[in-house]
Amino acid sequence: MKKSTSRILTTHAGSLPRSEKLVELQTANSQEPLEDLTELHEEAKASTLDVIRRQADAGVDISNNGEQARESFFTYVQHRMSGFGGVSNRPTFGDMVRYPAWLALKLPQYTGGVNLTAAPQAIGEVAYVNREPLDEELREFADLLDESGCQFEETFVTAPSPGIIAAAMENTHYEDLDAYVDALADALVVEYRAIVEAGHILQLDCPDLAMERHTYFKDESDEVFVRFVDKVISAMDIALADIPKEQVRMHVCWGNYNGPHDLDVPLETILPSLIEANVGALMLSMANPRHAHEYKLLTPDALPGDMLVVAGVIDTTTNYVEHPEVVADRIEQVATTLGDPTRVIAGTDCGFETSAGFRDVAEDVVWAKLAALSEGAKLASDRLF
Repeated sequence: MKKSTSRILTTHAGSLPRSEKLVELQTANSQEPLEDLTELHEEAKASTLDVIRRQADAGVDISNNGEQARESFFTYVQHRMSGFGGVSNRPTFGDMVRYPAWLALKLPQYTGGVNLTAAPQAIGEVAYVNREPLDEELREFADLLDESGCQFEETFVTAPSPGIIAAAMENTHYEDLDAYVDALADALVVEYRAIVEAGHILQLDCPDLAMERHTYFKDESDEVFVRFVDKVISAMDIALADIPKEQVRMHVCWGNYNGPHDLDVPLETILPSLIEANVGALMLSMANPRHAHEYKLLTPDALPGDMLVVAGVIDTTTNYVEHPEVVADRIEQVATTLGDPTRVIAGTDCGFETSAGFRDVAEDVVWAKLAALSEGAKLASDRLF
């Protein structure tokens, strides 16, 4: 994983806007499997090529495939793993239900597209039984990078933590949550290794390590939740045993939606657990109004000396295009607190379309935001280096 040795590098958290046709096809396929997937595959390929080029145009240094081939950032595993079927009963987010007027205003916007609150359940033994979609995704990303002619400092590919799958895809098979997490981690080893072997940075998507405090664990104590966090990190560490930590970054967030977030667990509560993960970089949300102050926790004493910070300096839930000076200020705050700008990479709070059709930010605004990210990083680079 490259460090920002002479300038602040830029990246983002993974999901990028899909074409409208791709959203339509992925939504339809999630509701009732399509008999012929040819059109879906071709549209995903075209949309991937488009987002590769748009990342380059926006000045992104560390890019990915925009997750275009996947219906969402985690439910796609049902097509690669055994054991899933039926429909989960996902707990309602605690901060949402305490504001009925917010629900009336925003819920209609969040009910279109692929529905993550009705993901499949674990109804049998979970195992990675179908590598074809994984291999095809990685092969096509490589081919489309070549076709695009775009040059990036590095590339990354995302994969979910066992914890987000366990929390959002209800367990009806394993004896308890711990056993389910362990089974998922064993299965995900296949994906984790394949991504790294293909030459990409592995990004672990772990909203469970923060968001589930006000969702799955909303009626429990902080202590119970932190035990879950520790369990997931322990399971992931085992899954990552053969992968150098310098090739892994871990994204943690509180949910990618424009909601109250006033039940979010403070970073201070979970940070001691997060830094125990065997990863080279920690990617955190720092642009949204609920967590913008928490950069102050990222001191040299609080983090391992070799851990990088991918700081979220772009909010992925509002259509404000951040001023480059604001972006630069946010980058400088993190770099100054950490005491070393070479350990800071500028990123986004989360993805821009974490499931097909689920987006708060208009497509054209997304690319303006990423351009502002690059412009702000240049300003910060001039001041920090």
